Amino acid sequence: MKLSGIILALALACPAHAAVIAVIDSGTDLTHPELVNKKWVNPKDIDDAVDNDDNGYIDDVNGWNFSESNNKLIDMSYLNTFSPDVYKFFEVQTRLLKGEGTADDLAWMKAAQSNEKLISELETFANFVHGTHVAGIVAKNAPNAKVMVLKIIPTKSPLAGGGKTVANAGFFQVMAAGGHDRLIRMGLKLLASQQAKALGPIGQYVGKEKARIANCSFGTSTAAAKMILKPILKIALRRDPTDDELQTYANYFVSEIVKAGQALVKPAPNTLFVIAAGNDGTDNDQFPTSPANIKLDNTISVAATLGYKKLASFSNYGATMVEVAAPGVGVRSTIPGNQYLTVSGTSQASPFVANVAGLAIDANPSLSNSDLKKILMDTSDQKSFLQGKVVSGGIVNVARAIMASSLAKSMQLTDAIQAARLQVNDVDTGITTERLGADDYEGYVMPMPSLFQ
Repeated sequence: MKLSGIILALALACPAHAAVIAVIDSGTDLTHPELVNKKWVNPKDIDDAVDNDDNGYIDDVNGWNFSESNNKLIDMSYLNTFSPDVYKFFEVQTRLLKGEGTADDLAWMKAAQSNEKLISELETFANFVHGTHVAGIVAKNAPNAKVMVLKIIPTKSPLAGGGKTVANAGFFQVMAAGGHDRLIRMGLKLLASQQAKALGPIGQYVGKEKARIANCSFGTSTAAAKMILKPILKIALRRDPTDDELQTYANYFVSEIVKAGQALVKPAPNTLFVIAAGNDGTDNDQFPTSPANIKLDNTISVAATLGYKKLASFSNYGATMVEVAAPGVGVRSTIPGNQYLTVSGTSQASPFVANVAGLAIDANPSLSNSDLKKILMDTSDQKSFLQGKVVSGGIVNVARAIMASSLAKSMQLTDAIQAARLQVNDVDTGITTERLGADDYEGYVMPMPSLFQ
């Protein structure tokens, strides 16, 4: 039997009261055939323009749009408005990342990366499809899945095409004028605190509505922060910042965003937050990423691999900051309008793990967050190329994690994990010791959606 068949059989054996999984993202098309029967339905509210459950969100029947403060979970007016090159981008990218690209593919991609109009269109397109793509992975082979949609990213940034910056950063520029380090850091801390204000209500919603798993394929990396801060620091310092200054302030800024991001996680202590590690190919231990670097009992960060062979060239990693890995190259999943698309990123690896976590909870609803994290990490396929890159040193093994969860109902957790390891083989026993090297494609991968637009 194929692996997908084994997983489906295990899923069907799970109780009908499947875990609720919140997809905190850029919106989701719940009318897609793969998702229409897997949506979470708020049992305390209906679509009647009345806040029946008195939670402050009118008609939050399947979730809430925190970006625009309404129950419109996706803006379908964008459907069929994108050029063919947008779709071709992902087709070519997949071939190149898998080592199957041609010289023509590489030439086309290089031209695409320098096409500002196309890149701007890609940013809008990526936000439009991102949440639906993630939701499709979360719900795959999970017939009882309940997907709660929480839209936090606008489809089109008001700054699209004009370069990334921080909205409402004027007060920082005034505060930090003159270039005093203390004032600059104070301004950065205040900017970071904006994220806490944005994320706090989302975490409260997740906790109150009792989502058992939450997938977070969004974030702000140090690399992105450098682009955000460079023009602001130029005003504050009254000169171009040096590379060292830019790196120092970017690290500080993201570290403060990580602290502020705890406002998302802390209000929902019974929810496991599965978080994408980031797409910069950097070490999160050295260059922080938020929310991936939030380390609490109910968080787990995920790197991306090329199948079961290598750490993907674009994937962030971290010997202490990233717990597990999952396939994230060339992942085919749902997008709005009953369509499908193949996309790569830690954004795709994270919902793979959220899916497994949900199936594990279905198999054993009594698992605590610490139990669930231990199962995901300790049942993983150990890979030499992940040693020193992720805490567990492995790629999540779906069937083994579900089996261990089920066995843990009748035996000690460590014994259940050991029994599952003996009964379920690794997905792939091939051993590769290197990351994607210089001879492989390491080009442009769409960054994760960010609250900082």
